Amino acid sequence: MNIDTKNQTGKWRLPAEWEPQWGVQLTWPHKDTDWAPILEEITAVYEEMAREIAKREHLLIVAPEGVRTPPSSVLLRLDTDDTWARDHGFITLTDDQGHHRLMDFRFNGWGEKFPASLDNAINRQLYENGMLEGDYCPQLDFVLEGGSIESDGQGTIFTTTACLLAPHRNQPMSKEDIGQRLMQALGAERIVWIDHGRLTGDDTDGHIDTLVRICPDDTLLYVGCDDTADEQYEELRLMEEQLLTLRTPGGRPYRLKRLPMPRPIYDGGERLPATYANFLILNGAVLCPTYGQPDLDAEAIRLIGEAFPDREMIPIDSRPIIRQHGSIHCCTMQFP
Repeated sequence: MNIDTKNQTGKWRLPAEWEPQWGVQLTWPHKDTDWAPILEEITAVYEEMAREIAKREHLLIVAPEGVRTPPSSVLLRLDTDDTWARDHGFITLTDDQGHHRLMDFRFNGWGEKFPASLDNAINRQLYENGMLEGDYCPQLDFVLEGGSIESDGQGTIFTTTACLLAPHRNQPMSKEDIGQRLMQALGAERIVWIDHGRLTGDDTDGHIDTLVRICPDDTLLYVGCDDTADEQYEELRLMEEQLLTLRTPGGRPYRLKRLPMPRPIYDGGERLPATYANFLILNGAVLCPTYGQPDLDAEAIRLIGEAFPDREMIPIDSRPIIRQHGSIHCCTMQFP
């Protein structure tokens, strides 16, 4: 089943995303990022996300001096390389007393593909400027992106072998070494390794939040593909087969909900990694990516809504975001 179970949970744990949140971080787009050619368009999407977040919880924005941003609960002026808060942001643990541990892992541009030194320094600056409460825990000897892990809040962490074993991250550590480090750092009892599934155009080497999302009641929302001619079909078929074999800590099968695959979207001949799995859970709502495909958009929102029946579904047109190979979840990082 490809599950590591060699650690005992301490008092710290990585909460599930659907647990109550203090707020969400956005690292704002600006002219010195790769967003420059479509800056007005992507800024409008960020403003829409910011409005929806601010209605429900604190909004923390990181942006350079002189960059116009909407009103927010917390604002840090800081130079940045890019905007992917999910991957450079704190991974925050909690305990049963409401204390927080701010885990600052190293971000290296998804395996040294892109500049990351400024983004890798954001967390320390947030802490030193008193923007977040909790114990600062540097983990800068270990590369880990928030988009590469999913937590059920009860000691199970999902991740992918394609990402965590990819070049230029944590070599020469073995899979077993990495699994043990994750369990120790995140207070986890087991690591579930997903061995298949990757989207064409994905820069992350297969982040779990583009493929499989853990939801309440032992539910997994995952992307599927019905087109046998699609270059992604076989990998996603193998992923689905593996998901069918997985069991909860109690020994039961997971409840599987299969999200549709958006019809291919291209930019300059390059296929973009559109996925409905990259939604963001908020207090009382879910921000759902849409791609200008009304039938598939509606079906995805319906399925996400079934997994979160107590929350409002908020569609966000994510076509501008995927032009830089991410989506809503990639742009954001929640804090418990």
